[in-house]
Amino acid sequence: MPGLYFEEFVVGRIFDHAIRRTVTEADNVFVTALTHNPAALHLDEEWCREHSEFKTRIVNSCLTLGLMVGISVGDTTLGTTVANLGWDEVRFPHPVFHGDTLRIESEVLELRESKSRPANGIVIFAHRAFNQHGKLVGSCKRTALMLRKPKS
Repeated sequence: MPGLYFEEFVVGRIFDHAIRRTVTEADNVFVTALTHNPAALHLDEEWCREHSEFKTRIVNSCLTLGLMVGISVGDTTLGTTVANLGWDEVRFPHPVFHGDTLRIESEVLELRESKSRPANGIVIFAHRAFNQHGKLVGSCKRTALMLRKPKS
């Protein structure tokens, strides 16, 4: 199991996730359709050429957020998380475009024991997404309820 138990996390540790992801037009259209988002900014290239400051479609931020958190799972919480408790301070300071390749890093910000669940602990992560030019395109804090190491 690649995920870490609560006791294995250290505040300040930064994970530079090996998985990179090039975002395709199909990815963007699929997520936009699945989430019932009719925004021309994601779907209509002609509209964007005339009306958008970017002159092309931009990637749906739900996809950016999903990749930013999802790519982190294999190195951090796969098999050891009980629940995702929330996402805070979600930001998209620069748009993602079709063909951009995203790199994700995660930092452990805080650890605390769960008061209501003694078999679990709470980890707060900062996730950051960068495009192929090193430009920050997304960030968020994620709070995860994690398993503690089993007693031997």
